[in-house]
Amino acid sequence: MAEILSRDELIARADRARRDGRTLAFANGCFDLLHVGHVRYLQSAAQEADLLVVAINDDASVRTLKGEGRPILPAEERAELVAALRCVDFVIVFPELTVGPLLQALRPDVHCKGTDYTVESVPERDIVMAYGGRTAIVGDPKDHSTRDLLARIAEG
Repeated sequence: MAEILSRDELIARADRARRDGRTLAFANGCFDLLHVGHVRYLQSAAQEADLLVVAINDDASVRTLKGEGRPILPAEERAELVAALRCVDFVIVFPELTVGPLLQALRPDVHCKGTDYTVESVPERDIVMAYGGRTAIVGDPKDHSTRDLLARIAEG
């Protein structure tokens, strides 16, 4: 199981990994009601580097981004579920609405985003380019979403 770390712990572990010659991939999201699209995204992201860091939005930021009634699962449970995936090495829960500040602090080699983005449309692309990282679009086509899953559940 992956480790769930604080920001300071994650930065220290990332620095140690780099000294050991290892590369870091970074993926992020809400991961509310983990589904196959999430798993495929994270498996693809893990192939981009030696280690995979997954950043999960905290409950307040999910509510702001997705609306009332979200998240379905609290951040601690979402982090535990993601950490249980074999392809994940480190998990962090972050409070900001974007991962920009975390990317600047961590400076991963590769910032991975899902196929609902293009390299040019990733909001944090300039941050990643500024420190010399790269952006990768990974995962399968965006045919899965928590919103759609919740709608199917509500329909009965």
